[in-house]
Amino acid sequence: MRHSPSVGSAQVKKLGIVAVSNTLPQDITCLAADRMLIFASYDNILHAFARNKEVVHTYEGHKARIHLLQPFGDHIISVDVDNVLIVWNIQSEEEYLQIDFDKATFAVSALLHPSTYLNKILLGSEQGTLQLWNIRSNKLLYSFPGWGSAVTTLEQAPAVDVVAVGLVSGHIIVHNIKFDETLMKFQQDWGPITAISFRTDGHPIMAAGSPVGHIALWDLEEKKLMCQMQDAHSTAIAGMSFVPGEPLLITNGADNALRVWIFDGPGGTGRVLRSRMGHSAPPTKIRYHGQNGEQILSAGQDGTLQSFSTVHEKFNKSLGRGSINKKKSKKKGLKLDTMALPPITAFASEVAHQSDWDGIIACHQGYITCTTWNYQKTSMGAHKLRPEEFSKHKPIDIYATAVDITSCGNFAVIGMSTGQVDVYNMQSGIHRGRYGKEKAHEGAIRGVAVDGLNQLVITAGSEGLIKFWKFKMKDLVYSTELSSPPSGILLHRDSGILGIAFDDFTISVLDIETRKIVRTFSGHHGRINDMTFSPDGRWLITSSMDCSIKTWDLPSGCLIDCFLVDSAAVSLTMSPTGDFLASAHVDDLGIYLWSNRSLYSLVSLRPLPADYEPSLVTLPSTCPMQDVDVSGDEEPCDEMIEYVSPEQLGEQLVTLSLLPESRWKNLLNLDIIKKKNKPREPPKVPKSAPFFIPTVPGLIPRYVPPEEENDTQSKVVNLGVLAQKSDFYVHLEEALSTNKYKAPLDLLKSLGPSNIEIELRGLAPEGGGSTEVMLSFLRMIGMMLNKKYNFELAQAYLALFLKLHLKILSSEPKLLEELSKLSVQLEETWIHLQGLFNQSLCVLTYMKSALL
Repeated sequence: MRHSPSVGSAQVKKLGIVAVSNTLPQDITCLAADRMLIFASYDNILHAFARNKEVVHTYEGHKARIHLLQPFGDHIISVDVDNVLIVWNIQSEEEYLQIDFDKATFAVSALLHPSTYLNKILLGSEQGTLQLWNIRSNKLLYSFPGWGSAVTTLEQAPAVDVVAVGLVSGHIIVHNIKFDETLMKFQQDWGPITAISFRTDGHPIMAAGSPVGHIALWDLEEKKLMCQMQDAHSTAIAGMSFVPGEPLLITNGADNALRVWIFDGPGGTGRVLRSRMGHSAPPTKIRYHGQNGEQILSAGQDGTLQSFSTVHEKFNKSLGRGSINKKKSKKKGLKLDTMALPPITAFASEVAHQSDWDGIIACHQGYITCTTWNYQKTSMGAHKLRPEEFSKHKPIDIYATAVDITSCGNFAVIGMSTGQVDVYNMQSGIHRGRYGKEKAHEGAIRGVAVDGLNQLVITAGSEGLIKFWKFKMKDLVYSTELSSPPSGILLHRDSGILGIAFDDFTISVLDIETRKIVRTFSGHHGRINDMTFSPDGRWLITSSMDCSIKTWDLPSGCLIDCFLVDSAAVSLTMSPTGDFLASAHVDDLGIYLWSNRSLYSLVSLRPLPADYEPSLVTLPSTCPMQDVDVSGDEEPCDEMIEYVSPEQLGEQLVTLSLLPESRWKNLLNLDIIKKKNKPREPPKVPKSAPFFIPTVPGLIPRYVPPEEENDTQSKVVNLGVLAQKSDFYVHLEEALSTNKYKAPLDLLKSLGPSNIEIELRGLAPEGGGSTEVMLSFLRMIGMMLNKKYNFELAQAYLALFLKLHLKILSSEPKLLEELSKLSVQLEETWIHLQGLFNQSLCVLTYMKSALL
């Protein structure tokens, strides 16, 4: 099983991750669990996890690497490679007992607590002998002579006193340890026994694992082999366990796979019910598939093509291994498969038409034939594409080096090591042409790219040339010589920019419209492995063998981010949604996701200084490390402080307010709006009927007619009696003496249109105001025009004021004098604005009509 520094728990029902523990400093080498805790060791240190997450106990005392663990009630037993056995008290973390064994006579290789044997453990050795110990009294109770071969595994059978012993020789001994009597003996021809498990659902079946990935199922009643499950894993079976009381077998192996098998068919053989798997060898190339940023296609050194979901692991799927002939491969099996294709070195995918035909094209290491793959069917596709002249014989020294697929999904472009570039139809697999008479380039093709509209094909050759070809006509349009041989190219189709990586570790960016180099970056000190653009084309992210990952800002031409990792990133891909950067690393089976911090926090994108020393960053894990303050290294500096725009950039500039239009635009039309919104007739309140309705005395009973209410009281309220000075009115009065109009203006800006109208009506003498306050309001408008800010508010407030109080203004000389000053100010400002508008309109008209 793949080692990792964290522990994960999975549900058998869905085989989904239930919990992931915190990360340990090194890779976990040994794992065990009881009903409460999970025990994991790395090197010579043992940890206990609670709630599948945090470390609650640490046991330190071993001087060598721990390789065996056995939970034992309130204790945990651990054995290291120096043959030291320690019994720990789980809660107190103290050593209860330590036993040293002599490696020459008894090297402990297996450990088991026999069922119902109180305080006793059974030890198996590399010498083949077994020993039964009482841990409480520290006594050796019995020694079993063994079977002349090293013990690899011990497993308790469903029957009491019976233990299955797996040996290096491939023998399985079913032994009664109470009477020291061998009940059964089986042999497998696949090498040492790696794991044993018994069915407990009523069927007397024993399963045994092997180093080659096969599983044998033994019938304990008939004492014979019932069936074989060949190639259950592509590597050794590392662990195996039947689910208690159910016909389910869980297996895992070094091929980075976890499988659940169900035994419900005839013959007793199992079929895969559920599985979770990754690459069994490190990925070589990763690319996002589609535009939703949810799937990553990954090609590995194990020859498989897999799809990993960034949403949930249940959406992961494997497209299988490349094969020359699928039928023959299935017959021969994984080990003897001579039809298997080499690992994929480059691939390109497109979602358009992927439901109609194959949407992925891939080239293989040192192989001339390119293969198509179908994402919908999760399998290898229908076509194998190679030049017609090599259809009968396969040259050894000629192979495909670069591929690309058009955005419509109809055509694949393939570059060869000989310099040939061919086009094939993805639906039919038919050859549709070749660029150049015989070859597109003199040297090997280092990269091919097709633009978004199928107009241009761009090819890069090892001789140092970049060539532009017409896609349909296959004619050469343009050729440019580069300063150094390119090692790879990458096209961002939306923006038409081409990233070129060179053999001298530099990077250039070429604009395919002008066909000129627009940016050149240097700074890597090793071969550039991969490049990826951000979705908007602003960033180019590169990885190199110097273990650095750098982000280059294309508009400014500067390096804005750089960090180091422990192992070099061999491939990079940026999500089409811009939220994640995915990376694959040397000798690492996983794909790592890095989040784009600029989407959710304030990040400085200023250029890094020339003497910047990048820091070493640990690779992302499934769970953050304990007690790590992520925000600790993000101290706010001057360049990180968010810029706050001033209310006015310059006193000479006419500045508008930030208020929404609804607060000032309809001030002049409020009376029309009120009329439209006025109900046709007021709502009538129904009169409450009395409990006893009065009647008129007489022969014929009649009800008393309701009395009409004669309300003679006037409803008109005298405003002069109720007049009360508002805050706005008070502020305007104060401003007459202080000449500070900021307070009344801020108050007016906070009001809605109806309240503004009420306040301006209240300034007139008949509304409880005075001419002095009206004069103060006009001076406030004059101040706004002088300072040239809140320009549209000044216009709107003044227009409403004139509409409401035109009669009073015309009869008061003081107010008329103030209005004449405002008129001059307005005219000057408007003439200046009109000149700017006319100038801008003139320039725009010229730009539209002029023939440039």
